[in-house]
Amino acid sequence: MEETYFEDSLDTLCAALCAVMGIPAPAQAAAPNKTLTEYAEKVFSGRHADRIFMYNPDAVAAWIADKYPQFMAEVPTETSVNVPMRTVMPSVTPVCFGTMYTGAQPEVHGIRRYAKPVIRIDTIFDALLRAGKRCAIVADTECSMGKIFLERDMTYFHFETFSEVNAKAAELIMKDEYDFIAVYNGNYDATMHKNGPEAPISLAALRQNACAYAAFREMIRNNWGAHDTLIGFAMDHGCHEIDGGCGSHGLDMPEDLNIRHIYEGIAKH
Repeated sequence: MEETYFEDSLDTLCAALCAVMGIPAPAQAAAPNKTLTEYAEKVFSGRHADRIFMYNPDAVAAWIADKYPQFMAEVPTETSVNVPMRTVMPSVTPVCFGTMYTGAQPEVHGIRRYAKPVIRIDTIFDALLRAGKRCAIVADTECSMGKIFLERDMTYFHFETFSEVNAKAAELIMKDEYDFIAVYNGNYDATMHKNGPEAPISLAALRQNACAYAAFREMIRNNWGAHDTLIGFAMDHGCHEIDGGCGSHGLDMPEDLNIRHIYEGIAKH
C-alpha cells in the first residue's frame, strides 16, 4: 500500500487543460500542473490542442494501477505522460470531480460531502463555452458527473448502462463535432465497493476501462487526424479494502488520495 502522498494537487489539472487549449482558466482555478503543460508544449510543438477527450474511470487508485499493470496494459505508456496527483478530501466522487473540473478546493466549489448539487462557480465547461468550444458530458443517469455540471449551454448524454455510455462516446468521436468530451465510467467503483479493490471481478472491471480507453484512442487516431488532441485517462480518487472483503474510499490516506492520470497528445496529421 501507499505510504506517502503525491505532491501535486488535483486542483492543478483544470488550469492545465485550459492552458493546453489556449484559453483562460476558470476564475478560481489553481495554477496549472507543469508536468502536463510541459508535455503538451512538447508533443504539439508549441501549438494549442483543439480537442480534449477525457475518460473518467471512477476509483482507480494509484496503488491498484501500480500493483496490477497487466490489467492496465491497453493504456499506452510509451507515448503518454504519467501525472501523479493527490485528490481532495473527502475523497468521494462529487467532491473530487468538482475539483477536477473547477480547479478549486471543495470549500470553494461548494461540494464537501457525498452530495450532487449543481456547481455554481466557474468551471472548465464555462471557460470552454466562453471560448466558443462545444462540450459534451457522457455519463450514467444518476452519477455525479451527470449531475453536478448541469444547467450550462452544453450537451449532456445520460444512459442507464456503461455499455450505452461507451457506445455514445464512440458515436461522438466518429461524428467529430465536439471540442471537449468527458466520459464517465463507474464500473470499477461499483464492483470494488461490493467485492473489494483486488477481487477478480473488480480487476476485470479495471481492464474493461483500459480496453474502452484504448478503443477510444484508436477511434480518435483514425477520425480526428485534422486536430491536435489531448486524451486523458483521469480518475477522481482511489480506494482501499475494508472489513468483510469490501472496498471503500473517502478517508485521508494515500490509498484513497493518490491517483495517476495518464495523458497522451496526438498531433494532427
